[in-house]
Amino acid sequence: MFSNSLSPEHRKALLAETKRVLSTKRLHFYKPYTKQREFHDAGAEHRERLFMAGNQLGKTWAGGAEWAMHLTGRYPDWWKGRRWDRPVRLWASGVTGESTRDNPQRILVGPPQQKHAWGTGAIPGDCLVDTANARGIADALDSVRVKHVSGGESVLAFKSYEKGREKWQGETLDGVWFDEEPPQEIYTEGLTRTNATRGITMITFTPLLGMSEVVRMFLTEEPKD
Repeated sequence: MFSNSLSPEHRKALLAETKRVLSTKRLHFYKPYTKQREFHDAGAEHRERLFMAGNQLGKTWAGGAEWAMHLTGRYPDWWKGRRWDRPVRLWASGVTGESTRDNPQRILVGPPQQKHAWGTGAIPGDCLVDTANARGIADALDSVRVKHVSGGESVLAFKSYEKGREKWQGETLDGVWFDEEPPQEIYTEGLTRTNATRGITMITFTPLLGMSEVVRMFLTEEPKD
């Protein structure tokens, strides 16, 4: 509550500052609904996960919140999924550079076109250490460094499917997040990047391509541990 002794101008300024601070702590207020919770919990046992649902049902936000937890090491009391006690190396990806910017980057960092608002996404503002710009795409990021509770720094890089399989080779990662359905060869390459660490992959998407190879793999094959 605001004190009655405050002037209208001071009240307005205090309210604006309160909103600004709260906007940098969105991860703290994340409370998943049942399907989101089940998706997170499954990560404790399964390296590969799929969250397939309709538009505007919280798929990308669930992916972003989980990635922010791994990057920062800030896990809530209700968390039963996979966890790391050290800094991690993660990728977040989309179909094109623009869609990666407008979806996973926006969810994780904040509005791409409003640099002053970076830190209002799933990654808490006080954990964002540094950002590196991508080439050729306005307001797109190539990578970010994130403060981890252990004292080190996690690294998150942004990738797109359109660059082709060759751009997905070489790295050793703890996790790859595919926002929207990837081609089979891109998914396989991303999964390979996590083999050495026994890391995780997750896909969040609305099914638009019918029974594709990737969808068929999850719906018809025995789940992998």
